[in-house]
Amino acid sequence: MKNRLLKISLIGKTNSGKSTFLNLVVGEQISIINRKVNTTQDIIKGIVNFNETQLIFFDSPGTNVKKEKEIKNKKFQTHLYEVIDNTDLIMYFIDSNLKKFDHILSEIKKISETKKKILIIFNKIDLINPKKILFLVKNLKNYEYIDDFFYISAKYNKGIKDLKKYLISNSLSKKWIYLDNEVSNKDDIFITSECTRNAVLTYIHKEIPYNVIVKNDCFKTLKNGDKKIKQSIKIKNPRYKSILLGKNGQTIKKIRVKSQNEISKIFDLKVHLYLKII
Repeated sequence: MKNRLLKISLIGKTNSGKSTFLNLVVGEQISIINRKVNTTQDIIKGIVNFNETQLIFFDSPGTNVKKEKEIKNKKFQTHLYEVIDNTDLIMYFIDSNLKKFDHILSEIKKISETKKKILIIFNKIDLINPKKILFLVKNLKNYEYIDDFFYISAKYNKGIKDLKKYLISNSLSKKWIYLDNEVSNKDDIFITSECTRNAVLTYIHKEIPYNVIVKNDCFKTLKNGDKKIKQSIKIKNPRYKSILLGKNGQTIKKIRVKSQNEISKIFDLKVHLYLKII
């Protein structure tokens, strides 16, 4: 019987590996990966089913929220705590390769006020000597709601098996929310829009990427099986258009090529992507 469920929030700083982990356990790319702050701007759910157990992962915006006036800082914080409130367990990701961990203790202390069970996930463990983080583990052991520590490399699929076992064994007696074949609450159109937004984040600097919206105008399968996609990049300020276009249209071309290649890889088919700036 499909009667066990666990809802898990993925919390941590930008570049701690939350989205890499989510894509790995789901087996598909459903969350974009980019080194820039707050690349995850929406709550993305990843669904993983093991026999009678369904695990639902909530990928949240990074806790180091970008503070430009154009960014709705309060919206990010609201999303973050909505995620925590609606889940059973918190997985707090730490980039093990960080040089300083001072902010980690205060942030976990704040999150522990929610009185939810917390797993500390030391990611990118392949990049360091484990002794480097012993002092941090020692300090964190004093926190009441921390239940366990895991040392993983999401990039190289190390330590994931034991983490999955823990999650399954701690699942609750509840009915499944999603069907067997569902892997995300987001559809293909959302994912293709995210690919283009990721390309914009890659090639455009400062605050501009956070002020564009990618909208799908056409999502069509051609007779030969190729996918035809037309998207509009909506900008809030007309002066951004020349920056997005670049000299002789070179920047928008790079954005299109990167997004098109990423979409082709995800769906394993040839994609014809057309972009316009509005």
